[in-house]
Amino acid sequence: MPYKIHLIAGARPNFMKVAPIIRELRKHPDIFEYRLVHTGQHYDKDMSDVFFEELEIPRPDFHLEVGSGSHAEQTANIMVRYEQVCLNDRPDLVMVVGDVNSTLACAIVAKKLNIEVAHVEAGLRSGDLSMPEEINRMVTDAISDHFFVTEPSGVAHLRKEGKPEERIHFVGHVMIDNLFFQLGKLEDTPDDALRTSAIKARYPAYGVVTLHRPSNVDDEQTLKRIVDALGEIAEQVPLIFPVHPRTRKSLDGLGIRLPDAIIALGPLAYMEFLNLFKDAKLVLTDSGGVQEETTALGIPCVTLRENTERPITVTEGTNTVVGTEKARIVDAALAALRAPEYQGEGPALWDGKAAERICAQLPRSV
Repeated sequence: MPYKIHLIAGARPNFMKVAPIIRELRKHPDIFEYRLVHTGQHYDKDMSDVFFEELEIPRPDFHLEVGSGSHAEQTANIMVRYEQVCLNDRPDLVMVVGDVNSTLACAIVAKKLNIEVAHVEAGLRSGDLSMPEEINRMVTDAISDHFFVTEPSGVAHLRKEGKPEERIHFVGHVMIDNLFFQLGKLEDTPDDALRTSAIKARYPAYGVVTLHRPSNVDDEQTLKRIVDALGEIAEQVPLIFPVHPRTRKSLDGLGIRLPDAIIALGPLAYMEFLNLFKDAKLVLTDSGGVQEETTALGIPCVTLRENTERPITVTEGTNTVVGTEKARIVDAALAALRAPEYQGEGPALWDGKAAERICAQLPRSV
């Protein structure tokens, strides 16, 4: 019997991470079978359904349709609904990715049912317990059986926490696998098929902004500082800002107007966003995944957070972590624009083969 795996996806980054793993599992149908479980944690069509098509992910075998809610509501609803899936279709392994509520909820359900858990992107730590994602990472790793790690700091954290050495696998990063895969597809996509191509044609040199973390967009003073900083930077280089639904809600609710020099867009599908940011002179973000993708492509990145759980993007990449004070954001952005082009080789094993290494380390049916 093939070894049955449940792959959990619920938020935008999860889809990008499971896609390379699915492509690799398909190569071994005699060894593995898989079910894709979509929790529905992200429920906006532009942020969810479209990824099935772009990333060549099949429609989910199970859709929990959880939607929004507080952290407790969302986590609890996922647990209740996913438990029924496991009881009706028990897997040998539950594979969770990243650090969202779906990651935590499904890992807990699996362990309560004595099903092994594999965590992709294990061991990352920011040290900031005010971040919900940090709690999700720590708890998920506390109960996981197999740890697939993206960078050496993750290995060090897991060793410090007493995880068995034989269960820790430094494999590289499936997000980068997907990045390279999508770049290949992008080369074969006509420019007129992507609306961001027209925007790029109007602005030969530009920066890109992404902003979505609650600590940045839900607090009025923090959001005002960031917007003021972006306005000043946009006087030097046009900034294109695909506005996340949460951020748009906060801007409108708090009455904060984006400066005219900032080109605001709605949420973008991944291919549209990749087409945009791959040629940017600068990216300002609070996203963990974007920190990694900019490092892989050698694009200067200014991270609007006080810390990062991805230190390799700073030590071996193009990332500068600056916090949310206006002066620090502006100074870092202008310095990045003046800096020479990045010439580094990038982090070890970020070579597009992480999913292959993961599948090579997975258990098999006896």
